Amino acid sequence: MNFFVINIKRFFFTTIFLAFLICLIIFSKTNLEAARNGLVLWANSVLPSLFPFFIASELIYQTNLPYILGKSLNSIMKPFFNISGNGSIALILGIISGNPIGAKTICNLKKDRIISKIEAERLIAFCNNTSPLFVLGTVGISLYNNKRLGYILFISHIVSSLLVGFCFRFWKKNNIDSTYIEKNFNYKNSPIKISAFGTILNTAIKNSINSCLQIGGFVVLFSIIISILKNSGIYFQIPELNTLFYGIIEMTNGVNISASLASSTPLTSIVITSFLLGFGGLSVLFQVYSIIAKENISIKPYLYGKILHGILACLITFTLI
Repeated sequence: MNFFVINIKRFFFTTIFLAFLICLIIFSKTNLEAARNGLVLWANSVLPSLFPFFIASELIYQTNLPYILGKSLNSIMKPFFNISGNGSIALILGIISGNPIGAKTICNLKKDRIISKIEAERLIAFCNNTSPLFVLGTVGISLYNNKRLGYILFISHIVSSLLVGFCFRFWKKNNIDSTYIEKNFNYKNSPIKISAFGTILNTAIKNSINSCLQIGGFVVLFSIIISILKNSGIYFQIPELNTLFYGIIEMTNGVNISASLASSTPLTSIVITSFLLGFGGLSVLFQVYSIIAKENISIKPYLYGKILHGILACLITFTLI
């Protein structure tokens, strides 16, 4: 039975990949343009906004700040999220810096055995959020030309994220990670030594470049996928459904399309945008999966958490408006 299932999966993925290759050839002209647009989007928007945050998060992780936060916020993290205070640095960086820095921080904590695998899975459900710069600046000011709306979307985004975290405090509640031995930030209790700063900075820059290049690959890939779907005639007659479909595949494209509906159906446009900001899209999901798979962290809580995040975000946005 298992052998049959494995063969079916292999056949399915082989078919998908072959179809993708054929579409690359058939729609080569538009795919080339889509790839170019994806690279421009990455170089002009993604890289400048994420690269400094990647470096900052790598450096912060090497200081005694995670240790201080772990001790100070344990009384909040434990009762609300059923996670030790050591996970608070992932929550804070996930809110301030945006995805996928939250996921990267969670992997570092799990790798260093500072949090357990179960805690990492609870954290991944709500600590990888859309960047506040994107929500407030790109969406609120640039796309909707409404600063107040940007704040409403951001508040909805963060509140719904925390609610998801509270819900996932019950994730594998009765399970015990027998491979985990609680470990504090003992080796980080003192600030960075000046003699080692050069090495740490070099490593932070190298890791940040690798992460940004990986994200760039996903941006280009999903730009091409959307181009193929459009050329294949996959298009809904109802604009809202079309927006949701492409937004679920890739958030940035979906938010752009959703904002264009604001003149005709403003409330629907805003609610859809709020959902997409919460869900994040399949592009971000695969980015996160490529990061957490190395530490054997399940993608399921992330997927369930982002669906719930999107639903709660649009409900809160609807209420606030």
